[in-house]
Amino acid sequence: MTERQIRLFGDPVLRSRTDPIVVAAGDPKLAALAEDLIDSVTPDGRAGVAANQIGVSLRAFSYNIDGVVGYVFNPVLEVSGEPELVDEGCLSVPGFFFPRLRHPWARVTGVDADGNDVDVSGEGLMAQALQHECDHLDGRLYIEGLEPDVKREAMRAIRQAPWFKAP
Repeated sequence: MTERQIRLFGDPVLRSRTDPIVVAAGDPKLAALAEDLIDSVTPDGRAGVAANQIGVSLRAFSYNIDGVVGYVFNPVLEVSGEPELVDEGCLSVPGFFFPRLRHPWARVTGVDADGNDVDVSGEGLMAQALQHECDHLDGRLYIEGLEPDVKREAMRAIRQAPWFKAP
């Protein structure tokens, strides 16, 4: 299919909780969504893309961590370990990285476009990406999890970014 344009901070689709996907094996629309998610996550520097980041309000995301590329429909997140501060960025908030708490281990279970079970887990960047993308699907951007002082600094910087458009 095609790499889709990433929606930026301020786009209402990023603040809305996504809808569950009714999976029917062989559905060409679901196969196309999976392909678009994969094509949108494979450019260099991308760890994950949620469906709402490409303007589709459905519970799906793709990931690209250490050469492992895939996607999950209707993900259910499980986390473990004491949250740690990690630097995090987002394609929808380009050019910025801020420290926020994430669990050191995460697992997502869901299905693929044909209804087959998908189980993805990991530590480090994989754990961070799984949590980040599931937050997107719940209508939350990573900046919402920042400490208050850091969030104020982040919002000030974002409002000055050349791509920012006031709502």
